[in-house]
Amino acid sequence: MTHTIAAICTGTARPFNGAELSAFIKRPRDGVVQILEDGFAPDEQADRRVHGGPEKAVHLYPLDHHAIWRAELEDAHARALLDEPGAFGTNLSVAGITETDVFIGDRVRLGSALLEVNQPRQPCWKIDHRFGVTGITKRIIETGRSGWYFRVLEPGEAQAGDRMERIERGHAEWSVAQVFAALIAGTATRAQLEELAILPRLSPQIQAKAIRKLD
Repeated sequence: MTHTIAAICTGTARPFNGAELSAFIKRPRDGVVQILEDGFAPDEQADRRVHGGPEKAVHLYPLDHHAIWRAELEDAHARALLDEPGAFGTNLSVAGITETDVFIGDRVRLGSALLEVNQPRQPCWKIDHRFGVTGITKRIIETGRSGWYFRVLEPGEAQAGDRMERIERGHAEWSVAQVFAALIAGTATRAQLEELAILPRLSPQIQAKAIRKLD
């Protein structure tokens, strides 16, 4: 499975909701970008308690979803934002791949770096705020159009136009879409929660979420 990087996007912390800072707005980078343990460099996160770090190093939101959102959203401003590859706080913009195609533990070669899929992205209020439309976050939970995170196993560098190639399949029974449905949309059975609580290569934070639901 090989895809072409449409854009690499990074951001800096700036006022986002009144005085509150956020680096949710991501802009495309030109040329070669370093990929370190915490992701593309430089790429800021205003609140490191819940964003960024090695377990949320690189966020990919499928470019294919933009066309679906364009058909669903009526607001002109929101539709215009969909022309931006980083509209959903995206670091990595790639077409031809979605949550059903990607599995927890998949390893991909991105330029010269090695990345591993470790969790779906859980949406928050910032998406609604960015687009100026209420209900987008709710719709993401309903549809599973979440995107996902990678951890960085081997630092390197990449640029738009490089390949993203899967070199190792992870847990074939647990796609990003299935994990999102189970733990974020809340459809998990007890047996699924028990499996997710100890699933290798799944983010420890997501394993802990499964354990809390079991309790």
